[in-house]
Amino acid sequence: MGGSCVQRRPASRLQVLFSFLLPLFYPALCEPIRYSIPEELAKGSVVGNLAKDLGLSVLDVSARKLRVSTEKLLFSVDAESGDLLVKDRIDREQICKERRRCELQLEAVVENPLNIFHIIVVVEDINDHAPQFHKDEINLEISESVSEGARISLDPATDPDINMNSVKDYQINPNPYFSLMIRVNSDGGKYPELSLEKLLDREEQRSHRLILTALDGGDPPRSATTQIEIFVRDANDNFPVFSKDEYRVSVSENLPPGSSVLQVTATDKDEGVNAEVNYYFRSTAQSTRHMFSLDEKTGMIKNNQSLDFEDTERYTMEVEARDGGGLSTQCKVIVEILDENDNNPEIIITSLSDEILEDTLPGMVVVLFKTRDKDFGENGEVVCNIGRDIPFKIYSSSKNYYKLVTDGPLDREQTPEYNVTITATDRGKPPLSSSTTITLHITDVNDNAPVFHQASYVVHVAENNPPGASIAQVSASDPDLGPNGRVSYSIVNSDLEPRALASYVSVSAQSGVVFAQRAFDHEQLRAFELTLQARDQGSPALSANVSLRVLVGDRNDNAPRVLYPALGPDGSALFDTVPRAAQPGYLVTKVVAVDADSGHNAWLSYHVLQASEPGLFSLGLRTGEVRTARALGDRDAARQRLLVAVRDGGQPPLSATATLLLVFADSLQEVLPDVSDRPAPSDPQAELQFYLVVALALISVLFLLAVILAVALRLRRSSSPAAAWGCFQPGLCFKSGPVVPPNYSEGTLPYSYNLCVAHTGKTEFNFLTCNEQLSSGQDILLCGESSGALIPLQGGHDLTAYPETLTPQAPPNTDWRFSQAQRPGTSGSQNGDETGTWPNNQFDTEMLQAMILASASEAADGSSTLGGGAGTMGLSARYGPQFTLQHVPDYRQNVYIPGSNATLTSAAGKRDGKAPAGGNGNKKKSGKKEKK
Repeated sequence: MGGSCVQRRPASRLQVLFSFLLPLFYPALCEPIRYSIPEELAKGSVVGNLAKDLGLSVLDVSARKLRVSTEKLLFSVDAESGDLLVKDRIDREQICKERRRCELQLEAVVENPLNIFHIIVVVEDINDHAPQFHKDEINLEISESVSEGARISLDPATDPDINMNSVKDYQINPNPYFSLMIRVNSDGGKYPELSLEKLLDREEQRSHRLILTALDGGDPPRSATTQIEIFVRDANDNFPVFSKDEYRVSVSENLPPGSSVLQVTATDKDEGVNAEVNYYFRSTAQSTRHMFSLDEKTGMIKNNQSLDFEDTERYTMEVEARDGGGLSTQCKVIVEILDENDNNPEIIITSLSDEILEDTLPGMVVVLFKTRDKDFGENGEVVCNIGRDIPFKIYSSSKNYYKLVTDGPLDREQTPEYNVTITATDRGKPPLSSSTTITLHITDVNDNAPVFHQASYVVHVAENNPPGASIAQVSASDPDLGPNGRVSYSIVNSDLEPRALASYVSVSAQSGVVFAQRAFDHEQLRAFELTLQARDQGSPALSANVSLRVLVGDRNDNAPRVLYPALGPDGSALFDTVPRAAQPGYLVTKVVAVDADSGHNAWLSYHVLQASEPGLFSLGLRTGEVRTARALGDRDAARQRLLVAVRDGGQPPLSATATLLLVFADSLQEVLPDVSDRPAPSDPQAELQFYLVVALALISVLFLLAVILAVALRLRRSSSPAAAWGCFQPGLCFKSGPVVPPNYSEGTLPYSYNLCVAHTGKTEFNFLTCNEQLSSGQDILLCGESSGALIPLQGGHDLTAYPETLTPQAPPNTDWRFSQAQRPGTSGSQNGDETGTWPNNQFDTEMLQAMILASASEAADGSSTLGGGAGTMGLSARYGPQFTLQHVPDYRQNVYIPGSNATLTSAAGKRDGKAPAGGNGNKKKSGKKEKK
């Protein structure tokens, strides 16, 4: 990059002195420091390490304040490294203009001591400028008569760059007329020139467009372009040319004088005066010159006089065209006189059939006619035609004779008649024509079957309609005329029985109105379909069928019918049992009803009309389910009565009522007294059963008295007579209450009972335990066997005064409760896996009571077996084979013994060593049952 005259020497005593003297002689001893950089160097670029080239250390740069001084601050010194840096943009073309060598003079200044150093920075050229033409477009004009090889000088391009970066070459786009030549001057400048390679023809190409490109020698090279537009100047080198060598025209003999006959036209490819053409008659007869005139400028030929075909049929003339340069050419003109077409053709009808059947086949002749024209030649030749879009056409049978025939199917319903216009036209110019119109009538045939207005009919009829009322009307149309279009209606088919069809509907043959012959019932017939036929009176007759579907709509004419609860054989309402411990929401029963109607008319709702305790039960509005709304209270009656209304959704609604008798009881025995208090049925069979039950009850009472007597005698042996016979004092057992069979622990009766007695006014079943002896002065309620207990009874005292003798009753065994399948309700409405069902009417209830009492009676008679065979419970021998167990449901597991947590169990179970479920519970006073 540069050099320095500073040299390092060993330290000596004269070092300090030398350092002060050396700057004084440095300019004479050393050359300036030179650097070379390309132009357009980026700001901050390093030119060279000035401190190093001056022999200064890095510390001296800042200590001695090394800097550069120049008129324009293009450079700066880095205070840390001593590098000479570019501070501003350096453009060689701007700084040095057109000088080929560009050098910048700088001075480096240091202090302590002050010293100045000369620095020269050489700026080298780079190819940063493209060549440039002075004009973007160069226009030249060259005559088409210029010879080949002629040269045309062009303006050169300029480039501010020097040496290799200046303009080095020129190019033009390839063309067949010009080539590019480059002329080099003594100073090395290059100038482009065009050389004509092919003669120019203005008539062939009026101008030429070239693109001149200038390239410099840079890498990569830069270029500039300019467009050269060369216009070719005309020379008179072309003759005028007519559009035709011979003009031929035909004019009418009646052409008015002064009319244009023909215009001749000649063109010259030259331009200006050389292209101006004038027209003249040449070698033309004098008579023709008098008959016609020629316009010199336009070439228009006009007739000066009237033309006469009979005088002259043709005129011939010669016309010359001459341009402004004296060049000329000739053409021939022939004018033919035409005969005037002044006669119209005539049409003569020779035969006509104006009525045509619509089933006529194509090709049938309808009209015969001929034509006539008085003119000659083409003026007398006639052509006939008819309008389009009609089913007819014309045939030429011979010269001037024609026939009109059918050319397609005819349809009277679409077009009842045709107005056919026949036009005769001659071949004259202008052609003349004449026309005539004939009317053709189309006669009807029965070719259209009746068509119903609908593809099918659907009619809605409400039930209970009045007989004879119209329910629908079908309509069919036939476009034919007369009898062919007269339609009658009939019923041809139905999905009803043929014999019953006439009793349901009929149809009017003329109007198509369908009448109902009876009142329809939606519940019996909801829809039926008819096939109606429309038939015209043509020959042969045509017909069409359509289906009519009659939908019988529902009306609210059926009241709901209660299926459950059903009435007993005597017409009385049955009862349902509810456990006393039933919680709120317990499903008691369900009212089931149906309605024979449909839709909203069969949408049932359930409402409570009357209830013994309004807030005790709730009724599902749509389900009919009766559930407990709250728990049974102490003041609530054991027997409840609900009057339920079932309403449908019709307008107005219809309804039915059902009575529910609900009994709160924890066992079947609690229900039986209420059942026995019900009025006996009026039929003989029910009375017989009632008497049997009464007889069995008496026997049971006698048996119970015998047991009581035996117990009293036994107690008498073990106690004083006064205490033993105290059980039979008048104040104690003055009235016997309802009883149940005694306990047969090992007898033949398969159910075990514990003994129960009652006191005044209450039906109470008590299972007692004797825990201690009573004194002889106390009243005795009951004396049992070893398992019994004696409880003192004072007038008006409650048994609860002796809690030591009444142990709490154990909770009831869950086996006594009825499953949902055993409860009254719709069949299958509840899931259940237990066997047996609750009796669903009074007859079954009384039969169950009779069976239980009969079993007790047989046991009282001392029989050791059930009697009557296994599985009969001893009933078949007494009441006949119809009372076998296979006809009676097994209710043993569903019978709960009042006052105990045990259920009825079979004796076989005891023999097997199985204790009854819950039989070992403590016994206490049972719940009280109200009397009716």
